[in-house]
Amino acid sequence: MQEGIEKKLTNKHTQPTSMRILIYDFLASRQEALSLADIERLLPKADRTTIYRTLKTFEEKGIIHSIQEQLTTKYKLCGDACDEHTHKDWHLHLYCKICKQVTCQEDIQLTQPIASNFRIDEVRFFAKGICAKCLEETLQ
Repeated sequence: MQEGIEKKLTNKHTQPTSMRILIYDFLASRQEALSLADIERLLPKADRTTIYRTLKTFEEKGIIHSIQEQLTTKYKLCGDACDEHTHKDWHLHLYCKICKQVTCQEDIQLTQPIASNFRIDEVRFFAKGICAKCLEETLQ
């Protein structure tokens, strides 16, 4: 597992330190997007400043993408197609009004416009509603 993470980080031109491997592995284990405070709370061994710097490095290198949710930034791993120049996460980010989680709905995607005279580096496709899990619980 660690070797796979090291290779992914190296392929994104990022030095695979023990903290970066830990944070990558942690984010990979989560379905929902997480804020800095969430990560800090769930990884008590990690220092807030180190987590923040790691997240910023990951975002700059196309390893994670940030999702703005009101006044909070949450982070989720990118797909392999993202790089340090372009984030290709052209899918819906759903904020659930019940559980307060943001999840990537990769089955709902925008198609990238074909453009010859400009480059789109990032698209933010965000919706508020009720996630499948909460919706199922409300119907029971």
